[in-house]
Amino acid sequence: MQTPNQNKVIVRYPPSPTGNLHIGNIRTMLFNYLFAKHAEKQGSDVKIFMRFEDTDKERSKKEFEYTALEALSGLGITFTDGPYRQSERTDIYIQALQKLIKKGLAYQAEKSNDGSGDKVIRFKNPNKKITFTDAIRGEITIDTTDFGDFVIARSLVNPLYHLTVVVDDIDMGVTHIIRGEDHITSTPRQILLIEALGGTIPHYAHLPLIIGKDKKKLGKRHGAITYQEFKKLGYLNEAIINYLALLGWSEGNDREFYTISELEEVFTLEQVSKSPAMFSYHKLDSINRHYILQLPKETYENEVIKYITKPVQDYINAENEKGNKTVVNTLLHTIIKERIHKWGDVPAICENELSWLNKVGQINPEKLIWKKSTKEDTKEHLNVVMELLSNISNEDWEKSYDTKCDVENEHCENSAIKKAIWDYASKAGRGDVLWPMRYALTGKDKSPDPFIVGFILGKEETLKRLFTSKEIL
Repeated sequence: MQTPNQNKVIVRYPPSPTGNLHIGNIRTMLFNYLFAKHAEKQGSDVKIFMRFEDTDKERSKKEFEYTALEALSGLGITFTDGPYRQSERTDIYIQALQKLIKKGLAYQAEKSNDGSGDKVIRFKNPNKKITFTDAIRGEITIDTTDFGDFVIARSLVNPLYHLTVVVDDIDMGVTHIIRGEDHITSTPRQILLIEALGGTIPHYAHLPLIIGKDKKKLGKRHGAITYQEFKKLGYLNEAIINYLALLGWSEGNDREFYTISELEEVFTLEQVSKSPAMFSYHKLDSINRHYILQLPKETYENEVIKYITKPVQDYINAENEKGNKTVVNTLLHTIIKERIHKWGDVPAICENELSWLNKVGQINPEKLIWKKSTKEDTKEHLNVVMELLSNISNEDWEKSYDTKCDVENEHCENSAIKKAIWDYASKAGRGDVLWPMRYALTGKDKSPDPFIVGFILGKEETLKRLFTSKEIL
């Protein structure tokens, strides 16, 4: 059995263009890419082939090729050769098929025993045990007797998967086949064909499956499963790559965050787990938030603005026209940024937590009262709050939050609004004072803290809303 040249590393990405790339396919391509790039850094000559296995003529579509290439390009998973298409390489498959028939290693046979008359080409199985070493799972032995004489072509001019993939791998000199564990049973069949065609047996590595919380293979029932779906939800390419790398691989420490170039430095197949990798949106969200927080201010603003709903956008435009940059920074950075994990979270925040910007919702008098407070207590608290806030100068009010703090996503302790009422709230009961203030300003059970809300609304609107709520008690 011939073995590949250790100084060469040739891998391939062979998706079938019958649908958008599943995140599991992308993880497989990523591991191929990282393996090859790591080998390149160690001095190996590297090739990465991109080829579309489009022999299923009815289901294969160009649009799926485009979306696959879009996904790889967006994620930075590059290739050196291709893309090739099996539909354009039929001649070499037919030559291989004829070679096998001529050598007596394949033959025409009835498709079934029902006498239909349809002919297929079957490989003459030598019925032997095949042993190969898997880089992740160790030595694997499979008895091929159970496969029987398996079909390798529908006709003399219509080759099937097992033959086409083997011919491609031989022709391209593939040295390492890194793919999902669901292909383990395909490996012995393909080794038999490689031997029959006089090719070199490549190294194999079968990656663990990606599963959902129900411990079943990741699928549509678990939510988004394609690159385009994840992008639509607002995940960053850097986060997708980082998270996919951690699905079944670990450097052996607690490190969570890697750029693709950092992964190229440290990735090895020996660190890939045999166990299934459980997909977690919670973990992906956490990693994605990390990358959002790393974005430069201008980049963040250019991206987040695409997801902001029209009412909030109108408010921001109006504040920009007034020159209230600090208000805009507070909305974009202190409020929205501290709440999101992905861009797709922004519309819900705008609708649920920022709907008070243009007008307060219907105030429910009962909701103004905090827990064990009374109506009279709440009225008194609102009166005191209004009096304390009235004493703040317009200039100090407008300086309640400075731009530097907002951009760095910090709550500024120099808020004139907070300073004015904090001592009173601490003595009278923070919940008793601050809850009715917050609810009066927003009409929402969930909203930013009342100091930020008051700053954004401005002194006049803040006092107006507090007075209106007090009057309905």
